[in-house]
Amino acid sequence: MKVSIIIPVKAINDYIRESIPHILDLDFQDFEILIFTDYLETVSFPKTKVISSGPVSPSYKRDMALEHAQGEILAFLDDDAYPKQDWITKALKHFEQREVASVCGPAVTPFSDPFWAKLSGAFYTSLLGSGMERFRYWPGRKIKEVEDYPSVNLWVRKNVFKEVGGFDTHYWPGEDTKLCLEIIKKGYKIVYDPKIFVWHHRRNSFKKHLLQISRYAVHRGFFAKKYPETSLKPAYFIPSLFTIYTFLYLAFSLFCVVRLSVSWYSSPVYVYFAFTLAASLIEAIRSKNVAVGLLLPFVFFLSHVTYGVGFLLGLLKKELKR
Repeated sequence: MKVSIIIPVKAINDYIRESIPHILDLDFQDFEILIFTDYLETVSFPKTKVISSGPVSPSYKRDMALEHAQGEILAFLDDDAYPKQDWITKALKHFEQREVASVCGPAVTPFSDPFWAKLSGAFYTSLLGSGMERFRYWPGRKIKEVEDYPSVNLWVRKNVFKEVGGFDTHYWPGEDTKLCLEIIKKGYKIVYDPKIFVWHHRRNSFKKHLLQISRYAVHRGFFAKKYPETSLKPAYFIPSLFTIYTFLYLAFSLFCVVRLSVSWYSSPVYVYFAFTLAASLIEAIRSKNVAVGLLLPFVFFLSHVTYGVGFLLGLLKKELKR
């Protein structure tokens, strides 16, 4: 099966220049690369078409694959990601099953990433950061079916992509959640394989990390009521409950005459503190970086509060604006 690798980007950048050699070195060569840029670019790469889309969203650019892609399989890849050599080979074997319409795999932080990107990556790979979804950011142990997956490393049969109407360009982020939901509703399967592996650079500043967390949270909060089939899960509410508790705890600490340090109300603080220390230690050992372990407790706390507030805002929104 011929594969069309779809990469949306504003303009050709250093990430693209890093990714293309890795793609060209894949052990399966029946593929094409389609890069959709805002404006016309003069650069060229082997086996690559650089197509001007205008200044539109990534979801709109990915939908343009229906018009331009020659492959039977669409492999969606972010511009700041690059694959392992057997990426296509591992993915295509799953499409031998007719009921499988989509496959996906982990997007792992490169060891060469700068410190703040590693810190962001450590948050995502931790159970305290991503919960049971951490297999998206660190290879899981087994092949399994999933019902929602980000488009950084997502494969879809072209005919099924067309059948479900492609990405909903009204949303970004969140368009991948909507696409996966439509695929599931049609009765197809989405298969996760830890060996369908790409490296994915993280945000290289804490501010950008929190902005990303906030965008994810707002969309998930909105989707929890708009598309409850896959987004109305108890785990998504936990950061919001934690955030509400935190603000109440601070209020009681300031205005209550009862010493909270000896009351039952304080016990979740100590439990959370213990979990953050344990998770930070695990990630420090995994990354072999002491500084990551020292800063992660603060990253966990601020990320959880940011997500909690964003999720509540999403729940309150009547509609999302791109």
